[in-house]
Amino acid sequence: MNRLDVTEKIIATKVARGLKWSDVAREVGLSKEWVTAACLGQMTLDAEQAAVIARLFDLSEAEARWLQVVPYKGSLPTSVPTDPLIYRFYELVNVYGTTFKELIHEEFGDGIMSAIDFRMDLQREPDPKGDRVSITMSGKFLPYKTY
Repeated sequence: MNRLDVTEKIIATKVARGLKWSDVAREVGLSKEWVTAACLGQMTLDAEQAAVIARLFDLSEAEARWLQVVPYKGSLPTSVPTDPLIYRFYELVNVYGTTFKELIHEEFGDGIMSAIDFRMDLQREPDPKGDRVSITMSGKFLPYKTY
């Protein structure tokens, strides 16, 4: 058994039970974005959070322990994503990455946006021409230091 096996079991149980990530997140007491990432193997749960996930998805003690192991983050199966939805984010970075960089540097100076001290909110935005996906990402600015 490994972390990927636990992730697959979580997804299979979610589908079988008709669960929604927002309901799972409410049980854990954290955002749907973070809890989904954790259940998909990208974040580390503490013992209490892992116990809630274990209860919801019928995980054994051994499986719940895998939820508390620091994962290998950013582990997509290919360097260029092939899933159409994930590929669009790759495309966004390819098209707008230099714009993000220029505007962040112009506003903040030389540095990066943290993916560690980070928040995300994903919502449906009703629109008469077709609903839109609204994603707000907020990361702490980390300036480069001179030494």
